[in-house]
Amino acid sequence: MIPLKSEQELAMLKKSGKILGKAMQRLQGFIKPGVMTSEIDRLAAELLKQEGAVPAFKGYRGFPANICTSINEEVVHGIPSDRVLKEGDIISLDLGVDYQGYFSDAAVTLPVGRINAQVKKLIEVTKKALSEGIKQARQDNHLSDISYAIQTYVEGHGFSVVRQFIGHGIGCSLHEEPEIPNFGRPHQGPLLKSGMVLAIEPMVNMGTWECKILDNGWTAVTKDGLASAHFEHTLAVTDKGPEILTN
Repeated sequence: MIPLKSEQELAMLKKSGKILGKAMQRLQGFIKPGVMTSEIDRLAAELLKQEGAVPAFKGYRGFPANICTSINEEVVHGIPSDRVLKEGDIISLDLGVDYQGYFSDAAVTLPVGRINAQVKKLIEVTKKALSEGIKQARQDNHLSDISYAIQTYVEGHGFSVVRQFIGHGIGCSLHEEPEIPNFGRPHQGPLLKSGMVLAIEPMVNMGTWECKILDNGWTAVTKDGLASAHFEHTLAVTDKGPEILTN
């Protein structure tokens, strides 16, 4: 069963999403050559603490950090460390918020200084694919309409959609029903209803869609070593259309 949120629950999820959106905006301004990913991790925790929230990822299934920092060929679940960002890198920031038991989740991929044109296109296409998926998060659409919109947009621009990792429902837990693949046929699966809250998150690779997990047991990288990008928003399905909670 896909849980439907009450007005009270939605109000709290909006507060959680607002805190996350504000933190992500601050973090984006911090990204530049010479920054260590451990510094990003510390700042993320500090920003959430200022708002009375806690990082949702820290300790989740044993994850050791507050935020995921995935660089270049790293797809998701990059662990902050003493690694220093350099000119020409790209970095995906993926952050979850727990505000009084209400969860939100968002991700963005950013250039570090100047990047090459094809990698820039990868970021732009992934960001737009998220928008295309969100447009389909409407009452009485099928869940797979989101998946289909993302896949067709991405593949139409010559990139590939990651299969191993997917979006999810969210609310009173970090991960709830339903699972939301970024690929699939249209008009399949459950109908979307007002009150559903979803975390839609296309992960897009420059080359093959295939990934592998590093020895740390967390970080996924592209199998061919080419770049990957990741964008995510938490949104509510409403009678008036999708409402993004993490702007």
